[in-house]
Amino acid sequence: MGATHVTGTVRNPAKPEQYWEGLFLVDTGAVDCLVPRKHLESIGLMPKAQRTYALADGSEIKMEVTTGDIEFMGDIVGVTIIFGADDAEPILGVTALESVGIEVDPRSQRLKRLPATRLK
Repeated sequence: MGATHVTGTVRNPAKPEQYWEGLFLVDTGAVDCLVPRKHLESIGLMPKAQRTYALADGSEIKMEVTTGDIEFMGDIVGVTIIFGADDAEPILGVTALESVGIEVDPRSQRLKRLPATRLK
């Protein structure tokens, strides 16, 4: 399977004029979004908590998180964002996708908008 990417903009909800735009890997195996720490701090977002995440190899890691707004494909959604390493690839997790009614078409590996956002 190929990788799917989408351009997204992370905004500081308290100061929407402060934002960072980048290319995100769409990862339906990830619940939350991840952005390099340097970009989050540059727009004034600071850690609010720590969460433990399970990695693909089964190990666990504690990471700092915050909340912010992410815009992509004409929609905006408030999400949990993980502070990644400064060289990490930004990740758009499944919560952000599902919150605006977008899914990955398994055949074409492209994002497609559902006719309606799932409520159940």
